[in-house]
Amino acid sequence: MGFAEKYIASLSSRNLRDDAVHHDQDVIAAAALAGDMGALLCRVKYADGTVSRLFEGNAGNLAQLLRAWTAAVTQKGRARRWVKAHTAWDAQAANTLYRRVAEASLAHWLDSKCKVCHGTGVVAAMQAGAPVVCQACHGAGEAAISCSGGFELERIKDMVSELEGIFQSHGARAMRRLGH
Repeated sequence: MGFAEKYIASLSSRNLRDDAVHHDQDVIAAAALAGDMGALLCRVKYADGTVSRLFEGNAGNLAQLLRAWTAAVTQKGRARRWVKAHTAWDAQAANTLYRRVAEASLAHWLDSKCKVCHGTGVVAAMQAGAPVVCQACHGAGEAAISCSGGFELERIKDMVSELEGIFQSHGARAMRRLGH
């Protein structure tokens, strides 16, 4: 069982006692102690909507994550020189690009499932007993990233990959804290 599954199970736990039998609290503590933006990614992606605990998944966590992610994307965009900002207009355009990339990449990472087939890759209609491949995602189960152009799309894909990397490294650190 991966870290995400353990985290979700812990959030759903009705018993957070810390004794020889109950260990759900350990997973939540490991997520918090593993540090960085990964803990906030876990809270927003897995606690919001899966558990009705206001202290975990809430709009405040999402707003905090979006602010932190926008700052990180801005820093990465400047370091990678996505836009050469020679004038005030260039700087404003660059900041708009960074914000758009941050918002789109975070939204896609949080929920990339195709809305038509709900991530299954097939639609409910059947032809001659065989499932019909979803035309919206071409059977992949993942929604396409919508944006204005190829340049922006590549930056969004790059940042989705960065988010997944942050999440995976956070999960690995948390699992080490659990002794796995």
